[in-house]
Amino acid sequence: MTDFMITAPLLPTRPIRNEGTVMLLHEALARSRMREAEQAARDYALVRALTAGRRWQMLARYAQRRALRKSAAAAERLSGAVERVRA
Repeated sequence: MTDFMITAPLLPTRPIRNEGTVMLLHEALARSRMREAEQAARDYALVRALTAGRRWQMLARYAQRRALRKSAAAAERLSGAVERVRA
């Protein structure tokens, strides 16, 4: 290089053409990480929804078993009361 050559300063990162716009490398990485984080959040929400569905199913089965037991007990008490009235 001589003293008469003019050099352009180098950009800190190289430009990337992505989705029709020119972005710097750190911007592209930030966007990529943001998309990965959004996908992870969607996956986590799906897992939460499935877990909640399973929990509600377990609660419904428990409530159904309890209702059957209570109605059987009530029917037994009622039949016992009817027999006492007849006797």
